[in-house]
This record gives sequence, structure tokens and C-alpha cells, in this order.
Amino acid sequence: MESVLEILSYVGWVLLAITILVFVHEMGHFLAAKFFKMRVERFSIGFPPKIFSKTIGETEYQLGATPLGGYVKIVGMVDESLDTDMLNNEPEPWEFRAKPVWQRIIVITAGVIFNVILAALIFAALKFAYGETQPVATDDGSVFVADSSLAYDIGLRTGDRILQISGTPYDPYSGLESLDALLSDTPTFTVDRNGQTLTLQGPDDIMTQLTRAGSLGIDTTPSMVGTIMPDSPAEEAGLQPGDRIIAINQEAVPFWIQMTRAIRASEGTPMQVAWVRPGDQSLAADSSNLHVATITPRQDDASGQYLVGITWAMRSEEFGLGEAMVAGMVDTWLNTKLITTNLKRVFTGQENFRENIGGPIAVAVVTRQAAEQGARQFWFIVAMLSITLAIVNILPIPALDGGHLVFLIYEGITRREPSLKVRMVLQQVGMVLLLSLMVFLIFNDILRL
Repeated sequence: MESVLEILSYVGWVLLAITILVFVHEMGHFLAAKFFKMRVERFSIGFPPKIFSKTIGETEYQLGATPLGGYVKIVGMVDESLDTDMLNNEPEPWEFRAKPVWQRIIVITAGVIFNVILAALIFAALKFAYGETQPVATDDGSVFVADSSLAYDIGLRTGDRILQISGTPYDPYSGLESLDALLSDTPTFTVDRNGQTLTLQGPDDIMTQLTRAGSLGIDTTPSMVGTIMPDSPAEEAGLQPGDRIIAINQEAVPFWIQMTRAIRASEGTPMQVAWVRPGDQSLAADSSNLHVATITPRQDDASGQYLVGITWAMRSEEFGLGEAMVAGMVDTWLNTKLITTNLKRVFTGQENFRENIGGPIAVAVVTRQAAEQGARQFWFIVAMLSITLAIVNILPIPALDGGHLVFLIYEGITRREPSLKVRMVLQQVGMVLLLSLMVFLIFNDILRL
């Protein structure tokens, strides 16, 4: 029973995400067609068999039982239905084929445009509602590097200061910009190590390596206190927010991960903890900002780990409505660029195809995990899927919007329509390719799981 409910949970969340994305995409086609006075026979969310339909005016609005997409049937357009009966008659003024090429191009691309707009609005809403919160990074840009990590294999070491990634100045708060730089054809890290500048070469298939490793393996979080739990060992010792823990049992712990490892390794034995207050990072014995106390970690009932009752320091930024809209557009542009670059690397063979492309099952898993983390993460995933849907749909593949766009561009340049026979054959080939790809992705998802 529990496994059935778990499966229903996966299905429910992914259906919600897909329904939102499909509705917005098809609404783009629908509104553009209506704007240019084209007749729309059907607006469907889902494919047959039909669950519900209602005709309003000249359009039938339909809900299908196969929730893998949707469609808008515009009179006079040869689409996936391969219906060509209307081509035997002269085009009527309200038909798709009777309109100028530029209008038809707008109608075809409107779905993709609406998906991009949806992503931008979601990113903007998230910025406005939640702001942006990140752990505070080290002042000098130095990093902690985990042993047996991708970063360690590249040559990075704890204490290195990253100056540039692939020629782009490194900012630990930049996030997407740093990831974009990482996806260059020849990823490099320029670091300062004890005053010496070094350039380290990353692997050509860095996304595949990141997928396998789970992360790059670097951390920039200093051992700075953010909040203190009431009645905790840290509160009893006199620690305050903003304090920077510099040593445990006289061993330097400049990074948060080093500090937490030392605390957990204590297994509850008393530790000598040294810290400094903001404004002085020196270890001089006569420094008025230097504090030393004996702290005994306590075991947490839930996790079983030994803790002292502190959280790391966070850096928060709030956004007004205008700032959120601009930030939403920037996030949309950067994520679109990242997804496009990654797809290009995959389809050119630079990255491993099977390890970097997910199908419906992978989407369901990610969507459900996001929903479990709350509304913020769920809507973030919806925005990312909306961008992905837009990019995939605009690819020049017959049966996708990009395939129709290629035919229209050809018509606009040559002033004549492509052969109907050619279009029909290419549409059928495109459908077969898409169905084959879908079957492959489903089996690939199962094997990866």
C-alpha cells in the first residue's frame, strides 16, 4: 500500500508540472492564432481518449486521458495529425495557410516564447517572495577541497584561492555565471597557491564527471557562526553570531566542513575551542578579540551526530518588484544558455549521452523531490522544465515547432511552399524518431535508477 501511494505521489506531482507547462505552451499558440484571426478547432490538454470537452464558439476545449502533452488544432495547418483534407480546397481567409509567413512564424514560435516568459515570471516571483540566501563565503576566495573529489583530481587543493574559471573572474556568489564558465570547451581553473599563480586543466567531459561525482568537491564556507541554538553548548560557552571559530584543540579549522568534522569526531569529549570576534582575525595571545573556552558537544537525538548548536552564517538579499523582474530575466537567460550549452555538448559527443539526458521517469523523480522540499523548490523545477521544453521544441526536428519553423523559413526565402509529400514524410520520420527517443529515455531512466 505504501509503495502504491509513493508511486501516486510521483505521478501526481509530475502531472501537475506537465499540465502547467503544456497549458502555457499551447496557450501561446492559441492566443497568437486568435490574434491573427485564425480559426482554432480544438484546444486540448492531453491526448485521446477524451475525458471531457466543451465547445465555446468555434473551438472545442478538451481534456485528454493521455497526459503526455497537448495540442492546438488550427484550421489550415498540416500538423502531427497529418490531416490534409483541407488542402483540396482553396484556402479560406481564417486558415493558417492563408496568412502571411511572418504571422505563421509568430504562431509557431508563440508556444516556446510563452514557456520562456513563464520561466522568467517564476524566477521573478521566487526572487520577490523569498529573496536570495546563500552561505557566507571566505573573505579571500580560498576554498576547501575534499579528498577523492573531482576538484582534487583536477589539481585544486585546500587553501587555494580561485581567481578565474575558464578566463572568467571567480565570484563564490555568482552561481550560474561560474557554472557557465565551467562549461567552456577547455575548462581551466586559475588559482593562487601561496602567492604562486597556477592554471589547472579540467576534463573535457566535465558535466559527465560532475554527474558521476555528484559535485565538484569544493566548499567556500568559513567557520563563521550564523545563529546559536538556545540552551546549547555554544550558548553556554558565550559564542555569538558573527564569531569566527579558528581552532579546535589547537588545530586550525578555517572552513566550516573542517570545524564540523572535528566536532563530530570528538564523540562528546570536551574540546578547547578558540574564536575571534568580528574585526580581528589574528591569533595573538594578547588580542582582546580572541576567546577560548572548553565546549562539550552533545549528541543529537534525531541524527545521532555530535553538535554544539550553531548554524553557518548566511548572506541574504531582498528584491523589490522591479529588481525581481530584472533578476528573473537574467536567471532565465543564464539557465537557457546553460541548458543549451549542455545539450550541445551531449549531442556533439563531448559528454556522455546516457548519463546526462533524463526521460519522464527522471523528471518525475526530480519533480517529486522538489515538491517535498517545498513550494520554492517545486516552482524552481517547473521554471527549469519550462526552459527545457522551450529549447527542445524549437529544435529543427519535424513534428516539433522547430520543424514547422524550418518549413516556414524555407517558404519565406524561396517564396514557395515545400512539397506536401516531403513535409508528410518528414513529419512521419520525426514522429518515429521522437517515439524511439522516448522509449530509449524511459529504459535509460530505469537502468540508471
